[in-house]
This record gives sequence, C-alpha cells and structure tokens, in this order.
Amino acid sequence: MKEIHKNNPWHCVLPGKNIPEILNGVIEIPRGSNAKYELDKASGLLRLDRVLLSAVHYPANYGFIPQTIADDNDPLDILVISSIEAEPLSIIEAKVIGVMHMIDDNERDEKIISVAQNDMAVNYINNLTELPPHTMTELKRFFEDYKKLEHKHVEVNEFREKEFAFKIIEESLNRYNLKYGNEKNDY
Repeated sequence: MKEIHKNNPWHCVLPGKNIPEILNGVIEIPRGSNAKYELDKASGLLRLDRVLLSAVHYPANYGFIPQTIADDNDPLDILVISSIEAEPLSIIEAKVIGVMHMIDDNERDEKIISVAQNDMAVNYINNLTELPPHTMTELKRFFEDYKKLEHKHVEVNEFREKEFAFKIIEESLNRYNLKYGNEKNDY
C-alpha cells in the first residue's frame, strides 16, 4: 500500500468528534461555483476536473468527509448547506440531516446532506423536512441537469432521512479503516 501523505486532507483531517451526527466536511467546491474541482487523492491538492457547461452552479458547498471511502472508492461526498460560499479546502463542522441517492453513469453515488453547524442561519435545521421546499428540488435538478450537456446520465432516486445517512457514513468510515487503519498517523 502507498504511504499516506501527511498533508493530504483526506487522511490527516479527523472526520469529527461526534460522528455520525456532526462531522467535518472538507470543501472542494464553494456554493455558487460552476467549476468542478476534485481532490487529487495522491497529493491532497484540488484538481480542476471540468467547468460546467450548463448555466447551473453548485447549490451548496460540496466536498468530502475525511477518512471515509464510499462505494466508488473516493471519499464520501457531502453537501454543506450554509449562508456563505466556503473557501476550497476549508473544514466545516457539518450537522447531518439526510442523504441523496443517485445513479451516476450506472454507479451508485450518495451525497450526504448537511447544514453548517456554526452558521446560525441554517444550524436550527435538523431534518430534510425542515429545509425550504425548493431546496430539495434545487439539489435534485442540479445533479440531474449539470451533466446533460456532457451527454452523461444521472438519476436522483430518492432522499432519505439522517438515520439512513448515519449508516452510510459508518460504512464509509469502516471501509477507510480496513484499507488505511494500520497506516494512518494521529496528526
């Protein structure tokens, strides 16, 4: 196995102190951006994957949960709803409120939905049902539409409550620990 780079946020940032309810989200893409950045897993830097071709922008801060591995072998994705556009590679303490299930190019792809714990404009929200009605529609439409001009198919299947998201987070943490548990350092 490869040595873990000490400055890589996937490996060196702790997933949080109160997992799975409240965890750390490392932001790759700020809310409002039309640039798709992804973590370069080897270096820990952000790589511009593409510029979105359609007239859409990310409806929430988008990133990953450190020390997790999702079904697609990448860190588990997280959407952090906040009143601000977070800086890339910033860490936001996020309160989990649900999960969005997607199929992206015939692969299962889940997005944890959360609110910024330290943003009083949204931190009173505890469940998906407490979001403004248009927010779920906006999230669904963004992920269905943004790849259409790239001739890719994405299907948003359903939104599930936080208890289901907790299970996905735990599974992703376990996958990470199975792969890297003996190699990671406590830094």
